[in-house]
Amino acid sequence: MNASPLQPAQKSERPAATLYGGTRSRRVTVRDIAAAKQRGERWPMLTAYDALTAGVFDEAGIPVLLVGDSAGNCHLGYESTVPVTLDQMVMLSAAVVRGTEHALIVGDLPFGSYQESPAQALRNGARLLKEAGVGAVKLEGGERTAPAVELLVQSGIPVMAHIGLTPQSVLALGGYPVQGRGEEAANQLVRDAKAVQAAGAFAVVVEAVPTELAAQLTASLAIPTVGIGAGAECDAQVLVWTDMAGMTAGRVPKFVKQYANLRSVLGDAARAFGEDVTAGTFPGDEHSFH
Repeated sequence: MNASPLQPAQKSERPAATLYGGTRSRRVTVRDIAAAKQRGERWPMLTAYDALTAGVFDEAGIPVLLVGDSAGNCHLGYESTVPVTLDQMVMLSAAVVRGTEHALIVGDLPFGSYQESPAQALRNGARLLKEAGVGAVKLEGGERTAPAVELLVQSGIPVMAHIGLTPQSVLALGGYPVQGRGEEAANQLVRDAKAVQAAGAFAVVVEAVPTELAAQLTASLAIPTVGIGAGAECDAQVLVWTDMAGMTAGRVPKFVKQYANLRSVLGDAARAFGEDVTAGTFPGDEHSFH
């Protein structure tokens, strides 16, 4: 069978034995993701927005990296993800692809790049594959975006869906409330999950959802759930890397665990540099040419 013109041909290798840990000679594919679900294997995903940081995470064995439109908040200085453009996502995604060798790179379709129609989603999803080289795209929404998911997948573009709290809808939601509380809201989330699965999504991010509901979704779906603020029963977990590494200033969401305090480390380094410069001790002779 010939590869889709919208998707680079993949090597016909067996799925990786494990997604996290061990050695890998090729990039992770959606086939590997499906096999991990069948094995009951849990796996980590982090966001990445540049080649240098993505390379660190790739070397650490993180199997899936999301070039999220969360770059708007943590790198571009926006108050939300809404202002992020497709051109920005193409640029950031291409950098992450260049900086990695093994991780599956998923590029976010930003607000306004797919809501108009499935045809718009296909056109812009194709840009992320062709211009940035990502292995999959992500878009928000359940039943309402299922037609776009279906067209993308039928055209050869793997899709990671995103349900629950959808940050691109922050203005309509009036903030970032937990989703799926109450019978009606929970039933809608179940319908959303089933709709994106039926449309062909290879995984679904479940954000800010009660643990019990996320566990129900995980048990009922054939595709993996990627939790963020959705409890421990999801098949995978994702965090924004600047939250995870302690770069974010001020309050972070309840579901974030900070594994380092890089903001403090970088601040200390900058202050030490400033003190050396003002004291005249940098550059020293060892940093100078003669």
